[in-house]
Formats: sequence, structure tokens, C-alpha cells
Amino acid sequence: MFGIGPTLLVGLLAIQNAFALPGTSRAHLEKRDLDSWIATQGPYSLTKLLCNIGSAGCSASGAASGAVVASPSKSDPDYWYSWSRDSALVFKYLVDNFSNEYSESLQTEIQNYIIAQAKVQGVSNPSGSLSDGSGLGEPKFEVTLDAFTGDWGRPQRDGPALRAIVLIGYGNWLVDNGYSDTAVSAIWPILANDLAYVVQYWTQVGFDLWEEVDGNSFFTTASHHRSLVEGIAFAAKIGKTCNNCATVAPQVLCYQQTYWTSNGNYIVSNINVNNGRTGKDVNSILTSIHNFDPAGGCDANTFQPCSDRALANHKAVADSFRSVYSINSGIAQGAAVAIGRYSEDVYYNGNPWYLATFAAAEQLYDALYQWNAVGSIAITDVSLAFFQDLYSSAAVGTYATSSAEYTAIVAAVKTYADGFMTKAQEYTPSTGALSEQFDRSSGTPLSAADLTWSYASFLSAADRRAGIVPASWGSTSGNTVPSGSCGNSVYSGSYSQASTPTFPASQTPGTGVPTGTATTSVPSSTGTATTPPATSSTSCAIAATVAVTFNEVVTTVVGQTIKIVGSVAALGSWNTASAIALSASGYTTSNHLWSVSVNLPAGTAFTYKFINVASDGTVTWESDPNRSYTPRPPPNPPPCWQRDKTGQLDHKVLNPHASLTMSHHCHDEHDGHDHGHDHSHGDGGHDHSDDITPAIQHSLYQHIDFDAIRTLNEATPGSGAAVVKKTWAERLEESPELESDADEQLLMHIPFTGQIKLHSILIRTSQSSSAPRTLKVFVNRNDVDFD
Repeated sequence: MFGIGPTLLVGLLAIQNAFALPGTSRAHLEKRDLDSWIATQGPYSLTKLLCNIGSAGCSASGAASGAVVASPSKSDPDYWYSWSRDSALVFKYLVDNFSNEYSESLQTEIQNYIIAQAKVQGVSNPSGSLSDGSGLGEPKFEVTLDAFTGDWGRPQRDGPALRAIVLIGYGNWLVDNGYSDTAVSAIWPILANDLAYVVQYWTQVGFDLWEEVDGNSFFTTASHHRSLVEGIAFAAKIGKTCNNCATVAPQVLCYQQTYWTSNGNYIVSNINVNNGRTGKDVNSILTSIHNFDPAGGCDANTFQPCSDRALANHKAVADSFRSVYSINSGIAQGAAVAIGRYSEDVYYNGNPWYLATFAAAEQLYDALYQWNAVGSIAITDVSLAFFQDLYSSAAVGTYATSSAEYTAIVAAVKTYADGFMTKAQEYTPSTGALSEQFDRSSGTPLSAADLTWSYASFLSAADRRAGIVPASWGSTSGNTVPSGSCGNSVYSGSYSQASTPTFPASQTPGTGVPTGTATTSVPSSTGTATTPPATSSTSCAIAATVAVTFNEVVTTVVGQTIKIVGSVAALGSWNTASAIALSASGYTTSNHLWSVSVNLPAGTAFTYKFINVASDGTVTWESDPNRSYTPRPPPNPPPCWQRDKTGQLDHKVLNPHASLTMSHHCHDEHDGHDHGHDHSHGDGGHDHSDDITPAIQHSLYQHIDFDAIRTLNEATPGSGAAVVKKTWAERLEESPELESDADEQLLMHIPFTGQIKLHSILIRTSQSSSAPRTLKVFVNRNDVDFD
């Protein structure tokens, strides 16, 4: 409990709600809320995922080093193999995880995977050999990485593209951290083969990701396009050339549009084949989440999760399962259901899949992130039906973050997304084990046990729910569809066996790595620069560069862009043509915030200014003097990875929905409480009522579960919840107010709808003669009472 004065006005409350209560038994898992389940399921899933990777994995005995075993199941069904696609998707998650926060153990796993893939590329198999690239389309191998020679649906043409994306992800990390030579010697020889395969074989049919349809697959085509876009950029980054990629990539994107049908507004996931299906397939939702680009906006061409096409397709696919599974019976339109591969599925009698249900949630979490980044929600005729299922008043239009419609839609979509997670939670056994499927009638887990892809899908969806996103893949540089006919250029590639990659020891981070929530703020009258902590531990190097976030609060009009230019190369070297544009994604009617993060050399002083660039290119400089700053990693940062009491890895990350700027503002003076300190600041006094506005970047308002707020000892029933419900714009209003009743103590329980990170709590008192004296915060406790 905490003691306060008789009257309290709360402007903003934020409490971390990320981990389960200590001592909670997994046997009671199904009775716990979604947040607690995710907090417990996360470490378990990561452990089980790593258990399925050879050779040291606890469930992968006999598997080659770096080989991903699809499942330990060796009969009914036999999944004791290593699929190229599954392996790449699993390691895509691990590379994203590693890139967010350095881990020596994960780095070893990634390097072993890369070494294994260099070998696999040279293994002749029923699909062909490396000499002409055809063998790269082989879908699966023995866990020893020898060829699988039995009958199968082959070739499958997504594997090389997906592997290329993983290689580029780790390659980018190497380059960004000063290890370009390793990227050239260890990554490029393998990557060049995969990119050449895509350029040569992208027009040819192959089996889809379910290994059943021999045609052209939406998932495969989109993977091809992304790999080429990333391949072009990465090749340039290391002084190489992605041969013919720039010619082929736009043609692939153009072809990708042909899967869309306006007759029903959905993706026909497999074309050039007559299989009697509607084409509504979770293939397309998986495409959306694996094409997710945090900086991609709501682009429909690349099928970004928040695009009108992706949302309309989400509705079409989800609705196709509402009547086919008994466990979905009676669930209303707009509420989450269990999702399978496609409604006509007969494999194991056709059931929901864990990874498909998690994917349905993940797309919506991605969309929430993108709307926040864009600063608005656009509803078109294509996506209108999706929104009306969730918000009956939805209408075609664009709704800014400050609008009531935006707030209502975001809340509805968040609830809908959580519903899919809850549906999977409902049919996850108390052990936490995730199989491939769960029964359409009873929900009993079915098919392969401990499916590696299921665990990776859960972890990825949980990360997106927490606001943890991968780096941009540069989709905006390759999202223009050529006019006219698409073209179908193919070029025979040059393939060569990569030598066994070698990785020098101690390749630890050479740049800042996000590992905590502390920030260092540079005071400024109109802007701030915040520096996230760099890594420092036995396995993490001190940062050579620091990610510095620049915030400028300035009123602009349509067509104007705020940019930053300065004395160092990263800020354009005072060349306005090279200035860095700030984002207006956080700009609202009450907070005119422009923001951007830039990696700058640690310890190097620089000067800078903000400029206002009009739509016609006219530049307006801010007044003198120049601003100055020296980025410095903070002392004693936390370690990269920490283990909890059970020995599980606890991945600490920043949640972009949490407040990342600490506000320091003056307290009101109150007679009788010795608050008579000087506020003049040499300026004769000033109004402090709105000093903290520039400091607020991310409000947690939309993440509070208002209906579940409980307040003990409140004089007026419901006043505690009413105070918390006050928006930022209403924070200075005198009513409603919260006042204690029997004595000078109040106890408030404020739950959140998702995992968040506490950075600051802002409290404003009423104009009375008393003020709060003591504030205590309890994290993840719902049992606190006055007794």
C-alpha cells in the first residue's frame, strides 16, 4: 500500500506487466490470464526450440551441428528430418532475437547453422545438384544433413530465398558491428548461390509450403521478392553485386500482384493449378507476417500487415474456418477462432494448427505497430468489411491517432489479436508443449509433438505483441510495381560450393545494442537527445556507436518536414541535401513531436541544427546558436542476457509502447509540507503546468484495462478508475478527482492489456494544502491489501 494526501489526480500511470508471479505452478496455467501465460510460455518455448537444434539440443541427439529437427517425432508422423523452409524460419526468429540483443550462445547457434547450410548446398539430391543450382530446391534432408531420397513433393522453391534472408540478417549484423571481412568470406559465398537460384528459377512451378500443391505459391513468390531486395542492398554494402537482381525483383513483385482477387478480396494462395480449393489459405497470412517491415507503412504491393489487402485477406481466411471446426461453433463474427491451413484440409482429418493461429494474431500486432508508426489508420472499400466486424461504426476514411475512431479501432484490433493467442492458449496443455495441430472437435494436441516451427511462431507473435520488431528489410526501396506487363526475365546463374565458413572468436558487438530501458537525456528548450544504454558484460563489447534519438517539438503544416543536419557525416556534414528527416508518427494535436534515431560515434562531439523543409524544397534554419552533443554509453549497463531462477533465458528488450523519456518537472508548493523551494530559475517565475509535454513520447493510456481497475479506500466509488481514464489532454482538469476516505491511504490496482515497461509515473495533485508523501509500486501483484 502507499500513503498519500487526501486528494490525488493521476496524469499517467505505467507499470511493467511482463513476468509471471514467482512460484506459480504450470498446472494452473489455463486459469491464468494471457499475459501471465505468455510470460511463462516464452522461456519454455525458447528452451524447447533450442532443444531441437543439433548437435547439442536436448531433443536432437544424432542430428548434425546446426541442423534444425522439425520435431523429435519419429513415427505417426515421422518428422525426424531437417526441412530447409522450417530451418530458415526458425533461424529468422533467432537472428532477429540476436540482433535485438547480443547473446554469445545464440551467436554460436547461428554460426553453426550457416556452416551447416554451406554443406547442404553441395549435397546432390533428387531435385538436382549445385552445378546448375537445381539441387537448392530440395525441401528436406536427413538430420545428418545427408540427402533424403524417398518420394516427396519436390522441388520447393522457397527454401533458398528464406535462407538468403537469414544469411543477410546475420551478415548485416556483422557489417554493422565492424566485421565486414567475415560477411564477405563466410556469408557471401553461400548467399550468392541462393540469390542466383531465385533469379534463375522464380518463374517455375514448385510445391507450396504445405508440400501438396505443384504450382505457383504466393508465399514463395513474396519470399523471392524480399530476398532479391535485401540481396541488392547487402551486396552493395560489402562491395559485391547481386547479378541481375535489380532486373528481376520488380518483375517478381509485379507477378506477386496476380494472386489477388477482387472477387471476395483475398489472396488465391496457389495459382497455375486446379486443385478444387478456394485459395483461402493461411499461406497468405504467413506471407504478410514474414514480409512485415516496421518501416514499410501500409503498402499493399508488398502485402504489409496493415495494408487494405492484407486486412481484407485476414478476414477472408479467418472466416473460412468459422464453420468447419466444432471448437469454433457459436463464435460471433469479429471474434477470434482457431485457424488451420485451409478449410478443405484433410491431413489428420484437417485441424487447426498452432502456428496458423499464432500467425493470425501476429499479423494484427504488426498492423497495430504500423498504424502507430504511420500515425493514422486508413480504411478503404477493400478493408471496410474487416473493420466493420470489429467496430460497427467504421467508415471509409483516414483516422489520425488523436481521433476517437483511431482509439476505438486500435482497442478492438488488440482485443481481436489477443483472442487468437487466447484460443491457442486454451488448447495448449499444462506442460506448455506445442505440437503441430489440435483436434477440430476436442482441441486435443495432434500430429508431431514439440514442433519447432510452432515454438518459433509463438515466440514471434509474443514479441510483436510486446512491440518487439525486426529491423526494416528495405521494402520501400522495392515496392514499385512496373507499369505494363510484368516481364519474366530469368538468368542462368553461376554456382560454386562454398568452403566451410570460419568465424573468428569474440565477434562481440561493435555498436550499441538495446539491452535495457534507462535513457540519458540532453536538456534542451525545444528538443532532447536520448541515448539508450550500450552493452557491457563478459560477452558484450562497449559501444563504438550509440543510437541517439532526437526529439523536436515544433508546429508544422502539411508539406513541411523537420530534418536534422550537423557536423558529422551521419548528420549530412552540414549539407542540407543529406539532412536526416524526422518522423511525425508521434505528432498529435496536443504534442507536436518529430523524432528520429541515428547511430553516432560514441565519444565524438558534434554540433547540429534542426531545419524545416517545405514541399518546394525551401529550407528554414532554426536560430543560432548551434546545438551540441557528445554521445556516451552510460556506465555499468546491464548484461546482454540474464537467467531467471529456473535457469531459463530472460530476453530483456525495449517495448516501444512504453515511455522512454523521463520527465523532470517542478512540484507544486504546499503549505505545511516544506515544499517552499525556489522555482524562479532566474526568470522571475514561470508556469509549470505543461513543462512535461515535450518529454512524453509514448503514452500507455491505450494499454490500460480500465474496467479492471480497483481502488481501495476511495471516498467516491469509481473515482480511481475515472481519474486514470482522463486523457493527456484532460490532465489539467480539476475533475474528476480521487480522494481517500477513512484515512490518508489509497491503494490502486491498475492492470494492463499487454506486456509493457514502466518508465515514469506522473502525478498531479489538486490545489489543496496537502500532497502525496510516499508512493510504493508493486509489480504483477493483485493480492496487495491494507492488511
